[in-house]
Amino acid sequence: MGIRTERPGDETPIARLLYAAFHNHPQHPPGAEPVEHEIVARLRADAALALSLVAEADGDIVGHLALSPARVGASGPGWLLLGPLGVLPARQGQGIGSALVRQALGRLAGTGPTGVVLVGDPGFYGRFGFAAVPGLGWPGVPQRYVLAVSFGQIRPVGDIVAHAAFGGAAS
Repeated sequence: MGIRTERPGDETPIARLLYAAFHNHPQHPPGAEPVEHEIVARLRADAALALSLVAEADGDIVGHLALSPARVGASGPGWLLLGPLGVLPARQGQGIGSALVRQALGRLAGTGPTGVVLVGDPGFYGRFGFAAVPGLGWPGVPQRYVLAVSFGQIRPVGDIVAHAAFGGAAS
């Protein structure tokens, strides 16, 4: 498996992957259609993908990770929102998502961002240094799932304000 930056022609395979990865996902209400592929398409259309990585195996895209600019309360810009992160259902549990997160954080460290925020499973993201931070929030989401990793001394405090593509929800 290899990881690379998204390139032209990857749009449709990424959309299919994200739809499959989030179809019937427990974070969605029963019967709700996934929207993560649409979020990435809107971010791409607005040139708001700070980083878009794909994992490839045998010539097929099997995983995708998106990062987009976000504001955090009074600390303002400089933060990136990680999400969505998706892996084809048949390939989940094989370390693909972990490899994408490690690659993204490795590429970002020392390049200027203040840090990365997300809404996700602390059990998964904690292994990469993400943690709940007192005072960091996402409206309607329990604080234990609102996570951050800082690349310096600035602590994220306040609500995360994502790109309009998210429509009020992070994945």
